[in-house]
Amino acid sequence: MELRYLFKKTQTVRDDSLDREKKANRPSAPNGLFHKCPGCNETLFSDELKRNLFVCPNCGYYFRMYASTRIESIADKDTFTEWDDDIGETNPLSTPGYEKKIEALRQATELHEAVVTGRCKIGGIDSVLCVMDTRFMMASMGQVVGEKITRAVERATEERLPVIIFCASGGARMQEGIISLMQMAKTSAALERHSKEGLLYVSVLTDPTTGGVTASFAMLGDIILAEPGALIGFAGPRVIEQTIGQKLPEGFQRAEFLEEHGFVDAVVRRGDMKDTLSKILKLHSKGEFTPSGIKVPKKKGKKAKHTPWEKVMISRGKDRPIADDYIEKIFPDFTEFKGDRYYRDNKAVRCGIATFAGIPVTVIAQAKGSNTKKNIERDFGMPSPDGYRKALRAMKQAEKFSRPVICLVDTPGAFCGIEAEERGEGEAIARNLAAMSSLKTPILSIVISEAGSGGALAIAVADKVFMLENSIYAILSPEGYASILWKDSKRADEAASEMKLTADDLLDLKVIDGIIAEPEDLSRKTVGEVVPGMISCIESFIKETKDIPAEDLISSRYGRFRKF
Repeated sequence: MELRYLFKKTQTVRDDSLDREKKANRPSAPNGLFHKCPGCNETLFSDELKRNLFVCPNCGYYFRMYASTRIESIADKDTFTEWDDDIGETNPLSTPGYEKKIEALRQATELHEAVVTGRCKIGGIDSVLCVMDTRFMMASMGQVVGEKITRAVERATEERLPVIIFCASGGARMQEGIISLMQMAKTSAALERHSKEGLLYVSVLTDPTTGGVTASFAMLGDIILAEPGALIGFAGPRVIEQTIGQKLPEGFQRAEFLEEHGFVDAVVRRGDMKDTLSKILKLHSKGEFTPSGIKVPKKKGKKAKHTPWEKVMISRGKDRPIADDYIEKIFPDFTEFKGDRYYRDNKAVRCGIATFAGIPVTVIAQAKGSNTKKNIERDFGMPSPDGYRKALRAMKQAEKFSRPVICLVDTPGAFCGIEAEERGEGEAIARNLAAMSSLKTPILSIVISEAGSGGALAIAVADKVFMLENSIYAILSPEGYASILWKDSKRADEAASEMKLTADDLLDLKVIDGIIAEPEDLSRKTVGEVVPGMISCIESFIKETKDIPAEDLISSRYGRFRKF
């Protein structure tokens, strides 16, 4: 699409939405040869801004982008074909002056309406792209906006294409009243039909995304991305402050705030957006299972035999590999997605998508830290309810897109604290157990260090469970066991023997399906020595389960746990 109006001087169109934009001090892409950055007050060449995708090169301030500029930056060259640019405007409430305002905006912006929709290729993959433009009545959602988005989603469903929507809006269009409100339901229903067909929807939140758009299609993405610093919320910050009479915290309703609180998968810089979308689209494309044929080398010589308590100590070793190490070695293109969509992003659980042996897989890992600071940040690998709900969200997406689920289990147990109980730790674990029992896609869990109680089981209700040789899996810690039964935590070494928590014990009890050998001195430096065995285990599992009908898979999984 030509940038016909990029630097063209446009007449000023006064309306409430444009006044709000002026007050918000967030200008759209600049007109003229020069422009002053609101972030740092530096005078910038418009050509320089354009080359930098309208991000200030000095301070990183994000200008709002025209729809045409956005499309040019995202779609592969000369692949975008616009749809539905001729829908007639209506005035459902006969609002005085509304038609004139629409016509004036069309003349000023050379836009038909506040959203541009069409089909294009992104990274070579056919996609439906919708881009909102705040210059047109602050991209408020009226009947035509809702109709264009709905038609685009319906066509994507029919043609089995992914949908990407760049959201930006002041909310509902006041001049259309209740008819504007109905667009929230209409667009949401269309996206639900698209989702039921197993198709991908990526929502990208830009500045601002508020009101009825936030409360409908903007927050329904399988994956939700956001630009740095974007204002995102239902009620505007000024409205909230006036209503509750309180000063809002710094960064409230900004993209980073939503990421921290579990509603955004990732905050992505504008210059990285196309590559990120291309990667997401590729990870949602069907691949062909192609095993690596990797052979696990046989170790010569005898290993030292360890007592159960010694294995407990080994599993807790400070230099023992953590989930991050295995993800880096086994899933090098792992793309992490954050948040539980309820409360926050819990760093004790990492979830994402990667390719393995040529096919997409979902990876869920209980994640300890590589040092004290990161361990504190991750609660020493003890998930809160938010972590389990994030894992459940990842599992449900894996089911939707028919991806195998690979879980790396490593936790002393679920996080024990007031906030965890307030947010429903037990309920979150229970939901995972129930959902995993009937998930319509294969699940493999590998215990890589220690697996404590229900906190571990919440990602270990799997078709098969394997353990690294010196890992442990138990109802609780040996110290806790000794304290409860003997009122003496110093008898932990004795408890470890009685609890039958080693991989050998659990294989005998048929709790697990196999043991992955590890080197005598397994550490973060020698992690590569255990990786071939893990890869072989995962490949064998996928090969065994990839053609099993979902009903048979679920029945077999039920039988596995029913026997206990």
